[in-house]
Amino acid sequence: MKRLICSVTVLLVLTYFAVSCEKDDICAEGSPTTPSLIVEFYNKDNGEELVNLINFKYYAVGETDTLPDVEEGTTTSFSKIELPLRTDATTTKWGLIFTRRLSNGQFTEPNTDFLEFNYETNTAYVSRACGFATTFMLSPNLNGAPNPLHTDSEDADGLWIDDVEVITTNIEDESETHIKIYL
Repeated sequence: MKRLICSVTVLLVLTYFAVSCEKDDICAEGSPTTPSLIVEFYNKDNGEELVNLINFKYYAVGETDTLPDVEEGTTTSFSKIELPLRTDATTTKWGLIFTRRLSNGQFTEPNTDFLEFNYETNTAYVSRACGFATTFMLSPNLNGAPNPLHTDSEDADGLWIDDVEVITTNIEDESETHIKIYL
């Protein structure tokens, strides 16, 4: 009888562990993830016309790497970028570096504008395989200051961004544009 009780107990413990284990697979396609802020560049005179920025780079203030990570001397062209927001803070500041091409084919000195985003975060557990996902809600304008706050570099070389339009304040996925920049 003692042997039967021990066998049943061991069987119950093993069954409990087998049933309670979660699959340790790769995070499934379509699972919620932490989205980046989607930014598109438009012509200020024609708000529907996308603008491709040539020799454009950007970086998170406080970080050392600029994006995109391209080979030196390579020409880059973008009309849309993804700006990750910090999940461990309520503000992220991005430096956007634009070098204009003149009519003679030469380039101007790089010009840096800054966009500082203030937001609230909402972190939710997705699964063991996927971990946590954070969504963002851009804060409303505070004390008359716009969000995002658009400023020039320290050398005050002039703002190359004419206007910033917030399309949606809820940053929950990357399927839509969140911010339009006009130049």
